[in-house]
Amino acid sequence: MATLALLSAGAVNQSFCQSGTVGAPISTCNSCKAGHGAWMTGAVRISSQNSMKRSSKFAESSVVCKASEKDTVAKASKFKLEATELLAELSEANDIKSTAEQQLDALSEELFVIASTYLDLLLGDEDANTLPSFSNPHNRESVQGWSKTPLLEAVKQCAEQDTASFHFPGHRRGLGAPFQMVEMVGASVFAHDLPELSELDNLFCPEGAIAEAQREAARLFGADATFFLINGSTCGIQASVMATCRPGDYLILPRNCHLSATSAMVLSGALPKYVLPAYDSRWGIAHGVCSQEIEKAIKQVQEDGGRVGAVLVVSPTYFGVCSSIDEIAEVCGRYGIALIVDEAHGAHFKFHPDLPLSALEQGADIAVQSTHKVLGSLTQSSMLHIKGQRVSHEAVAKCLQMVQSTSPSYLLLSSLDAARAQMREETLTSPQLKKALNLAMDARESLKAVTSLFVLDAEAVTLASGISHRLDPLRITVGLWGLSVDGYEADDILRLESGVISELPAIQTITFAVSMGTCERDIDRLVESLRSLASRFPKSHGICESGSHRNELLNSSKLPMPSRRALSPRDAFFCNKVTIDSSCSVGEVCAELICPYPPGIPVIAPGEVVTEDALVYLKDIARRGHCISGASDPLLSTIQICQL
Repeated sequence: MATLALLSAGAVNQSFCQSGTVGAPISTCNSCKAGHGAWMTGAVRISSQNSMKRSSKFAESSVVCKASEKDTVAKASKFKLEATELLAELSEANDIKSTAEQQLDALSEELFVIASTYLDLLLGDEDANTLPSFSNPHNRESVQGWSKTPLLEAVKQCAEQDTASFHFPGHRRGLGAPFQMVEMVGASVFAHDLPELSELDNLFCPEGAIAEAQREAARLFGADATFFLINGSTCGIQASVMATCRPGDYLILPRNCHLSATSAMVLSGALPKYVLPAYDSRWGIAHGVCSQEIEKAIKQVQEDGGRVGAVLVVSPTYFGVCSSIDEIAEVCGRYGIALIVDEAHGAHFKFHPDLPLSALEQGADIAVQSTHKVLGSLTQSSMLHIKGQRVSHEAVAKCLQMVQSTSPSYLLLSSLDAARAQMREETLTSPQLKKALNLAMDARESLKAVTSLFVLDAEAVTLASGISHRLDPLRITVGLWGLSVDGYEADDILRLESGVISELPAIQTITFAVSMGTCERDIDRLVESLRSLASRFPKSHGICESGSHRNELLNSSKLPMPSRRALSPRDAFFCNKVTIDSSCSVGEVCAELICPYPPGIPVIAPGEVVTEDALVYLKDIARRGHCISGASDPLLSTIQICQL
């Protein structure tokens, strides 16, 4: 092969010739020209034969490779064709899936429209005159606006704008926000924390997104008008009383009303006419009021020449106990008096048949609801609903301007819009409320099986008050008089050791609020932690079936009756005050709201005269270690009085 290569390359070779000449070029060797040529020819012949053999093998290999290459190409082409066909089928399947999803989505929205319209017809919505029919599934125009969130969407669009902002707030959509807050809640919160821009409407003169959102809320909750509140239900109660009671008018209300009722009387100049709620000495809980007591109070005011501006009722109570609003509404209607219901804990009632009827459904003129308590809006956001013409919508709107911020949070406002949209869906399927109700029922049954624990139910409330009451099943109050710990101690143990946080601990009870955000794991932890508590802290002398031996003083029959009123709440609030020894306070006009808890029923209210019975009662309560709220001195060694 080397020789063949050299020859084929035309190289001049140097080698030994037969004559012994070394290094002579073969082509020029004359001494043995013939012999040397013969050797060279033989060598070339042998080399050529070997080369031909190798070439033949190479040729055979080449043929095999070419055949293999053709086979591979054929197979590759076949695979490529099959892959192309599969991709085409997959693309077609995706198109079919996408089309089906679009059709299903559109069909679902139209079903939503039809079901919603049926619901509106059943609820007596006068605007629901025409029932929509099925149309082309691809046509979404017929269902636009039914699930929209006008205010939420307006805030979102404003936040996404690329603007040079020279308006408040100072953090400039998050660019100047404190980094600690950004780390905790994210920059998006600040981007949506916007002022009253033109696109976002005006809370006190709504014409755009806020007006539309409030109309949608009114439609859903069954009101004629709805107002969004960003100062909580407190400002709703204040505005309601101010809109219905002139200075000197009487406000009939239960003694255990929220403090917002007292501040409402200070703002409006209304005078209180108290009625005592039914009190459950076993549970240490004040329940609702009955229509007979309300009518009795109305007659007393009118017989004394007074004018009743409104009746204010709390339903449900903190513990979920509901008064018979329909009966009270009937009484108020006969006398032409506005009925205001503090329904802070009952915003969810309208959305499931297993819940009590809402206040508006039972005839209330105004219902104030804390949308954030059980529904999904942000804390401090609430709604005020008006139904009927007994209360001026314009008057309520003007009063709200006095008690709401002129720089409303659009995070709070848009959360109300979103919560309304969420509950719109609940009216059709109620998946979250149904789940919450089932979880609450499971928890109740599990806790009732623990012999040393007691669970408040409607039967117990009716038995204690003598009046049939409905109970919110999502509010679980557990009696602890079968244990050796009180509610405050139990609350600390549950929170610190089990991570279970209650809504309201009291001396012998602890209350838990179940909502749409409650999950099965939460209920399991609640039940297991209470079982553990019961096993760790049994009562040494056995289980007592009633807590009344610990709270005999707190029975409503032993509560001192409200004393003579010397000043209106307004005058008592603005007068000069002095602090004196409580032993010298009998006969003086009290400047404080003094309320033992439980039962949460004030014994002395601002403007009332301090009596011997009231003072003895309160000191006895304080000596036994019960909580006294509202007093500047919880031990009641001193008391604030009005300096007349």
